[in-house]
Amino acid sequence: MSNRPDNLDQHFSSPVRRRSILQLGGSMVGGLGLSQLFAAQAESAVSAKVDQPAVIFVWLPGGPPHMETYDLKPDAPEDYRGIYKPINTVVPGMDICELFPLQAKVADKFNLIRSVSHKFADHGGGHKRFMTGRIPATPTGTVNDAPCVASIVAKKLENNVNASGLCNYVVLGNGRVNSVNTFAFGSAYLGNETHPFSVSGDPNAENFEVQNLSLHSSLFAERLQNRSALLSGLDQLRADVDASDLMGSMDAFNQRAMAMITSSEAHHAFDLSHESEKTRDRFGRHEWGQRALLARRLVEAGVPWVSIVMENPYVSGINMPDWGVYNWDSHAVNCHLFKDAEVRFPIYDKVVSAMIEDLYARGLDKRVLLVVTGEFGRTPRITVRPGTKSKVDQPGRDHWPGAMSFLVAGGGMQTGQVIGATNSRGEEPIRRPLTPNDLWASVYRHLGINPEHSFLDHSGRPMPILPFGQEIDELTPVA
Repeated sequence: MSNRPDNLDQHFSSPVRRRSILQLGGSMVGGLGLSQLFAAQAESAVSAKVDQPAVIFVWLPGGPPHMETYDLKPDAPEDYRGIYKPINTVVPGMDICELFPLQAKVADKFNLIRSVSHKFADHGGGHKRFMTGRIPATPTGTVNDAPCVASIVAKKLENNVNASGLCNYVVLGNGRVNSVNTFAFGSAYLGNETHPFSVSGDPNAENFEVQNLSLHSSLFAERLQNRSALLSGLDQLRADVDASDLMGSMDAFNQRAMAMITSSEAHHAFDLSHESEKTRDRFGRHEWGQRALLARRLVEAGVPWVSIVMENPYVSGINMPDWGVYNWDSHAVNCHLFKDAEVRFPIYDKVVSAMIEDLYARGLDKRVLLVVTGEFGRTPRITVRPGTKSKVDQPGRDHWPGAMSFLVAGGGMQTGQVIGATNSRGEEPIRRPLTPNDLWASVYRHLGINPEHSFLDHSGRPMPILPFGQEIDELTPVA
């Protein structure tokens, strides 16, 4: 292990584009009176950190099928290999699924890791094992007994609050992200102050709201009549808040929320109307695409960690058929593996390739590390069962922590690499075997965090950030 140290949607009388500003509801501050609001003052030092390293972490819950995505086995027996053909990419020797033509064109800008494995086949255990970098106390359930990596990052970077008022850990997804326990995002003994700022609205919707970024609209009814008034009004409110020294009465999470509420820069970061129509179209006019674009805006504004949960592709006008499934859990009883892939994969391909291209086009490829993964792979051998909804026999794959593939890009690393390999049937690593901890060791290195640092657990015992794991040499930044 390395020893490196450590919308406002207002009833305006003047015309304002509905999506040109973020909506601010009334849910976050609730019963706070105006005098209490103006008594808020952030205690932690605020410094501009827009050049700090950052991570965009794309979570594919359910477990993507590695033998349909990045580790196809065209020479395996028929009941193993599936129906899709591998296609060449711009990198000689790197092949991926034929349903990923856009990723094939940018393969020189990412790396594939094909040899990660662990031993937790349940979703709960798999989530906890991957998210925490620890062996979970129980093999099921998603309530963490150790903090997730993103909470550790939030804790270690708690003094690196961005001058914009944005907090240092944001999660984007559907309503399921509003509970930290759904995907093992819990902070365990690090405390609630390291929980993410969760945004569960659809950024592609005309009425998109950042529900947690909210004040009662009556506070702004008279003075925020247009965009200029919005920005100056938020800046004045922040100045009023900063004029007081009573913020200590609020807990750390509310302090961060208050900083965001009163920051015009934070509202600007969440406002996708600043992006060109061409850019928005490139990412895809749906929940996955616009969340991915929003993630880039947030890291560009200085947020060091943004997680995106890409779960259900049947959104934004796409109806889920009987053979589809809302997440990546492609059991035969849940979905028809191949029919579902023919909807899911092109959407995923468009979003991920756009994220990669965009990071490089905007010069973020050294500062921002992109990780795209689920909790495990799928069984190498295909099963056929009657679908719960379709009622007919259909192919699927079950849970398989013995082998998985995922994608990494940016971080200043050499790209266009395939790291590791599985055997001819995709069952287990045979070259460069790795664990989730090796990935996390590399992520901590990117963020400048010493993984040997310890935190005290509930019983007062020192617990290292990462109990084991080695940085992946192939992901070392190029000098």
